[in-house]
Amino acid sequence: MDSDDDFMSTVSSEDDMLPDDSDNDMSGDDDFAFDDEPDVYIDSQKETGHKKKAAYDISFKVYEPGDITKQQDDLINEVNMILDISKEEAAILLRHFRWNKERLIEDYMDRPVQDEPGLQTFALKCGHRYCVDCYRHYLSQKILGEGEAARIQCPAEGCNLIIDARSLDLLVTQDLTERYHELLHRTYVEDKETLKWCPAPDCENAIECAVKKKDLDRVVPTVSCLCGHRFCFGCALNDHQPAPCELVKKWLKKCADDSETANWISANTKECPKCNSTIEKNGGCNHMTCRKCKHEFCWMCMGLWSEHGTSWYNCNRYEEKSGVEARDAQARSRVSLERYLHYYNRYANHEQSARLDKDIYTKTERKMVQLQKESGMSWIEVQYLNSASQALQTCRQTLMWTYAFAFYLARNNLTEIFEDNQKDLEMAVEALSEMFERPITELADSKLKVEIMDKTSYCNKRRVILLEDTAQNLAEGRWTFNVEMTGSGANGGPSSRR
Repeated sequence: MDSDDDFMSTVSSEDDMLPDDSDNDMSGDDDFAFDDEPDVYIDSQKETGHKKKAAYDISFKVYEPGDITKQQDDLINEVNMILDISKEEAAILLRHFRWNKERLIEDYMDRPVQDEPGLQTFALKCGHRYCVDCYRHYLSQKILGEGEAARIQCPAEGCNLIIDARSLDLLVTQDLTERYHELLHRTYVEDKETLKWCPAPDCENAIECAVKKKDLDRVVPTVSCLCGHRFCFGCALNDHQPAPCELVKKWLKKCADDSETANWISANTKECPKCNSTIEKNGGCNHMTCRKCKHEFCWMCMGLWSEHGTSWYNCNRYEEKSGVEARDAQARSRVSLERYLHYYNRYANHEQSARLDKDIYTKTERKMVQLQKESGMSWIEVQYLNSASQALQTCRQTLMWTYAFAFYLARNNLTEIFEDNQKDLEMAVEALSEMFERPITELADSKLKVEIMDKTSYCNKRRVILLEDTAQNLAEGRWTFNVEMTGSGANGGPSSRR
């Protein structure tokens, strides 16, 4: 049967059937699109009485997944009965006409004689036969529309047979060949647990790493692509050593959601001891009266105001039992918020500094050219600035994540050693950063050059020491975290400081 001019052209013969060597049998659901069926069904509603419908108000109907499936089945059955063709053929034709039943039937009635002599068809070993143009349209939809290549199934309804590569090579048209093979190439990498694409923009490299998902609580699998991009093989985020993937996920969620807004409210407001309404102090007097329930209490101790006698503006009564629980909850909120802000501010500072360091290197690259001219040094000799810039960025990236890591650590001897290593690296990085930002006249000084080179080496060394210590304790399960971790280890003995 013909539809569009490019849909039913003659290409292959009726009896051609290619052998299929594929033993794969996978199930899948097709995605359907509706052009003529509205996403929002507007239905007229009868107005009752004299009530006028608001201008912004519309009537609509929501379709659940079962409703969508029933609509498709009804259309297929209707075309199947009207045109006296199989349901499988009706489904393919409806997809081709984008589920426009009227246009399909109109086109069919205009050209009812479709299967002219010599019309070429194709079938897999399952025996479901369709004209080649129908098959190619189906493949085009799968490849271009759904990004599928390796697991395309026979178009027959309910048939799970995978179309083999030889058949696909014969059926796929020239304009789809490149995209088809690109998808096959990507499928190979995405199907292998030990392979991942480099997430850097415009990078086409894939990285192989044997670390499995079940091991991510004991190792941070940082890899480096040939393009220079460093990322975690476990979660594909930028390098986040020494923090494991699970802690990184928790930290990013904590920083992004509204939990800390709630902490701020808890730390800067108080709840009425009687009705629990949130109250913010708007004056200097400690005598508070809840607007909702009229309960009178002391802002300082949360106790009954009637217990305070004449202490109207200052509270020195800490022992009232009526305010103990409220005071404890308030104190816990403040401590929790202050602790979070301690680590977050330092995390954010290094994140910002890392971005600024990139800008500084862009400016310093021009200084390197100027320095080469003024000092007489060769381009190779001024590369120490490039090495310093790379060290600053790498070390700041590490320091940034040490604060997220430390936020979840339980205090013990290992924590103290970790914080000492963290402090040593931070001091070295700040010293190198100060040298790196010196003006060009000072950078020409050979003594400063030696100091920058030495400090660069020291920063890299301190970073390695910190990462080796944390990685070894992580692998041995010796860290204790203050949140639940999948497979996290228990406390161990002290770690030696290098």
